[in-house]
Amino acid sequence: MLQPLQGIRILEWAIYHAGPGGPAILGDLGAEVIKIEQPKEGDPLRPRIQFGRAYFEFKGRNLFFEGANRNKKSITLDLSKEEGREVAYRLAAKSDVFLTNLRSTTVAKMKMSYPILHEINPRLIYASISAYGSAGPDSLRGGFDYQGQARSGMMFSMGEPDMPPLLIHFGVVDQTTAFMASHAILSALVMRERSGIGQQVEVSILGSALALLHFNTLLALLGHEMPRPKRTDTDPLRNYYQCKGGKWICFTLPSLKPGLWKEFCEAIERPDLENDARFISFEKRLENCGELVSILDSIFANKTRDEWDDILERHGFFCAPVNESSELKDDRQVTENKYVVDFDHPIFGKVQLPGYPVHFSEASAGPQSAAPELGEHTEEVLREIGGYSAEEIERLRGKQII
Repeated sequence: MLQPLQGIRILEWAIYHAGPGGPAILGDLGAEVIKIEQPKEGDPLRPRIQFGRAYFEFKGRNLFFEGANRNKKSITLDLSKEEGREVAYRLAAKSDVFLTNLRSTTVAKMKMSYPILHEINPRLIYASISAYGSAGPDSLRGGFDYQGQARSGMMFSMGEPDMPPLLIHFGVVDQTTAFMASHAILSALVMRERSGIGQQVEVSILGSALALLHFNTLLALLGHEMPRPKRTDTDPLRNYYQCKGGKWICFTLPSLKPGLWKEFCEAIERPDLENDARFISFEKRLENCGELVSILDSIFANKTRDEWDDILERHGFFCAPVNESSELKDDRQVTENKYVVDFDHPIFGKVQLPGYPVHFSEASAGPQSAAPELGEHTEEVLREIGGYSAEEIERLRGKQII
């Protein structure tokens, strides 16, 4: 079956995840992605298998690198040397997209900036990924996912009021930046197809995090900071509860809908609560939320999560299990929609991986290939795309350009 981006070629010069993640997503859609790495060293993410207590090694491979660099071909190329840049220029001339998340000072020093590549290929879409955006006093500063969560306000958007700032694990803002970059590149490609114009698109970790927090940011800009919710001090019917066996369930009931409170009381087999003066209206339930949450805690502890899920669903209430990530492979809704897919990995064997979250009626999308070994495709790319002869490739190798 066809893929949406079949025939699109992306040249990537990027490291870690906020940069490489975008081309990995476009590779899910069928784009050919060529990753430029420094000879002998490669992407510094390759050997980085531990972040705090998060450990990414599996069968001798780095899962973080795998996720950020699936669907790619790796070439080694020393861009600090003029001959290395000449190779990159030749590849850029035959590419649709160039993406980098190296700092602008490094990009300028290596003569890989937008004006230079635009001169070589006016139709090129040039994507720049930065920490904080290209303007402003901190435009040259570096940053990772951690800084994006911090500066955007995200770390104060989680947890309860008396908690310190909290971090989401793992790479959520980097992945958001990757999706924003893929969105920007696709938009620029559509514009190019209609106008013939190539251009530079700029995406940042900070801007992507703010976009993810759209409503928190909107409320704050209009003078109303989004409060951190406290489970025992919020709407009891838009909440989550621990069930028998230790699993949790969450549900959301439109609390102002007439007759809903009565139906809920029937569902949980507590009709006596319907006319309890403390809970008779939405306002009363909110006023006395601590008491009602405590009552519901004891009620939900009497049945398993699966039992409650069945009861609430039969009454038409919106509910869902609070899954741990390890439970997703056993969630039929996840697997049957191919949000998790089977994949035959050359090292891991038959495994399951995150799938592409959008389905096309006339095309396929999803993981195509495992992350490449360092320089695995250098000769292939230089020969087939760059047009280099075997002798020229050997000369470049001898001079340590590749």
